[in-house]
Amino acid sequence: MNAVLRGTAVLTDPATEWTRIAREPGDAAYLLSGYVALLALIPAVSGFLGTCVIGAVVPGVGTVRTPVFDGVLAMIFGYVATFAQVLLVGLLIDVLAPLFGGRRDFTGALKLAVYSFTPVWLTGVFLLLPGLNFLTLTGLYGAYLLIKGLPVLMKSPAPRTQLYGTIVVVFAGLLMLLTFVAQRALFGPGAM
Repeated sequence: MNAVLRGTAVLTDPATEWTRIAREPGDAAYLLSGYVALLALIPAVSGFLGTCVIGAVVPGVGTVRTPVFDGVLAMIFGYVATFAQVLLVGLLIDVLAPLFGGRRDFTGALKLAVYSFTPVWLTGVFLLLPGLNFLTLTGLYGAYLLIKGLPVLMKSPAPRTQLYGTIVVVFAGLLMLLTFVAQRALFGPGAM
């Protein structure tokens, strides 16, 4: 399926789309190369342009921009880290499934991880303007998508789905925070 159509369907009608996704074969290579690779470019490129080209206005200093070399390295680091995040979240979803009454299925877990990250990647466009970075918090809609998809793809019973989803969301948030901290430590405070 086309990445734009799939992303739109996941965001606008998650209940129907999770059922459709559950019936599809889960080709990890397609998910990573045909979906993650495209959508993960949004925050990577937007962050680069926002920090290196547009810059942030600092009172009393003026516009501060990240050096292009540092920006390119930070962009590559963030882009590659996105793949690791998705794979680790998928692995956690799979491993935790039996503890919450679900069934282990790495293919389903990976699909769930990949498509739940959609809002996170789309809100990466707000990294273009450093003053709007706070709007990336709207990517938390991915938590809702994940919790809606757990019963469909991992067969987790409804009473346990909330806790299951919360644990996965906290883990994903910590991974993203770790990536952000590592990126800033390696490439400077302006690197996104």
